[in-house]
Amino acid sequence: MKTILKNGILLLSFLRLFPHLIIFNLSSKKSIICADIVRWQRIYKKASGNSQSGFIKLMTYYPEFRNLFYNRIGPISALINFLCPKMNTLFIHTKDIGPGLFIQHGFATIITAKSIGENCWINQQVTIGFNGSVSPVIKNNVTIRAGAKVIGDVTIENNSIVGANAVVVKNVPPYTTVVGVPAYIVKQDGVKMKASL
Repeated sequence: MKTILKNGILLLSFLRLFPHLIIFNLSSKKSIICADIVRWQRIYKKASGNSQSGFIKLMTYYPEFRNLFYNRIGPISALINFLCPKMNTLFIHTKDIGPGLFIQHGFATIITAKSIGENCWINQQVTIGFNGSVSPVIKNNVTIRAGAKVIGDVTIENNSIVGANAVVVKNVPPYTTVVGVPAYIVKQDGVKMKASL
């Protein structure tokens, strides 16, 4: 019975998402969106037969994915997002986002980076934003945990982690974990330490 209900929900969702599927398949960013789909499915352990069915499932059950998709396709999203509403507390104002961005929960999150690299992970209540007119650069494989703030003209280098509730106002080197207010280093290149940025 549960499987029948799930299949019914997905069928109804397919009908409302038909315009989304057309735009997805015609989009110049289709390969990036496909990379997003693969990553989200891997994280949620919900592999699907192909990108089309994966797209339908993610759009149906994960509003954070919807916001990312609408960001990817640009202004045309205004014509279709009423059919499958965005998460209204997640704001993505970054145009240059690499493939595989994963947003977990997404509640009360503002993403206004200059650019975001590949395979980044952003949790809820995160603020990535301006200090004056300059916003951060987030490189590849960066994780930003719940409640963290990354503000201004800073770069978070590859494979780094910004801990929960940390406030980052200085550059973070690669392979580094930072925590605290203001953020300081607790791990770098696999070695535990306590050092200022």
